[in-house]
Amino acid sequence: MTGATGRAGTVRGGGVPRLGRSDRTAIGRWFWEIDRLLLLLVFVLICIGLVAVAAASPAAASRYSDATVTIGSLYYFKRQLIWVALALPVMIGVSMLSKDLARRFALGGAAFFSVLLAAVPLIGSTSNGSTRWIGVGSVLIQPSEFLKPLFVVTIAWLFSLGQQDRSLPVMPLSAILLLLISVLLMKQPDFGQTIIYAGSWVVLLAFAGVSARLLGGIGVLGVIGVIAAYFFYPVATTRIDAFLYGHGDSYQTTNALGTLMAGGVFGAGPGEGVMKFRLPEPHTDYIFSVIGEEFGAIACFAVALIYLAIVARVILKLLEEEDNFITLAAAGLVTEFGMQALINMLVNVKMAPSKGMTLPFISYGGSSMIALSIGFGLLLAFTRRNPYLNRSPYVVKWSGK
Repeated sequence: MTGATGRAGTVRGGGVPRLGRSDRTAIGRWFWEIDRLLLLLVFVLICIGLVAVAAASPAAASRYSDATVTIGSLYYFKRQLIWVALALPVMIGVSMLSKDLARRFALGGAAFFSVLLAAVPLIGSTSNGSTRWIGVGSVLIQPSEFLKPLFVVTIAWLFSLGQQDRSLPVMPLSAILLLLISVLLMKQPDFGQTIIYAGSWVVLLAFAGVSARLLGGIGVLGVIGVIAAYFFYPVATTRIDAFLYGHGDSYQTTNALGTLMAGGVFGAGPGEGVMKFRLPEPHTDYIFSVIGEEFGAIACFAVALIYLAIVARVILKLLEEEDNFITLAAAGLVTEFGMQALINMLVNVKMAPSKGMTLPFISYGGSSMIALSIGFGLLLAFTRRNPYLNRSPYVVKWSGK
């Protein structure tokens, strides 16, 4: 005989626990407070990513195999399974933190990875002409990827302090932090990440309520900065020339667009793509093009809609948020997430210069997958809501006991 269900949501006399609304265990509270739609959407992206990496893995393995080392056709897919298995518990664990603990975790993490980022020029590993990684045994960590969401939360915290005490010089301090990080990133060089950091900072300024005149001035400085980078920063010069005039190495974006268009509306079918073997990084930077070739433009459109749905969902939830820090942190995190997805897709359709940026939760990569999981875990933690708040007055309210 099945026992009665207790107040804690477990079955008396043994049995399988039930996650009812009365379940006040840590897992029960998390399940009912978490935005389950956001969680579902990111799970869908991860599943799409596994399929896409499996499709791109033979092309990547063919590119990186040589006379001395032969990589199996599903090598990158198998490794991606490992990264996903590591990243999902990280995301869930971070999302279970209270908002105060999540903030402290982000601030401490920002300090730690800032130190690692500063150490990259001294002890970093170089690959494809860029020094962005630090080796830990056989594993390479990219500090800038991990710092990205933590930086956003740190700036959100500074701006929320500034709203409480207008005498605090939070804007100059945040600008100095951004400048220091930008210098370190451009030395790697990593112009794409610099844009993500700067763009997120500007969005946070807007959410913090700075004047339109100040935002306009920052916009002008941004344009001047891009122009200066074009003339004095060789990486930017090469990328922009290739994009605008086809000078230099425009091979990557040209082939990416050709690969995407080769699939037509419905694609060539799983494993049937041919153009993907011409892509330099089919499993990372140009995986969106692989999706287009094998599954068609309709699949690319669906992926773009999922990213848009995540951004829209968070922004709509923030309309009812009263905590300034939570509003700023969540807005910054989802802006960063959306910007990275948008830039990657624009590069793949040859509407932006090549930047070496992954497609969130879809591209292959260990640092990227785990760092994104930390960032999305923080976003889920900050958007958690007590299901007993803001209910109809005709429903008995949660007493908190």
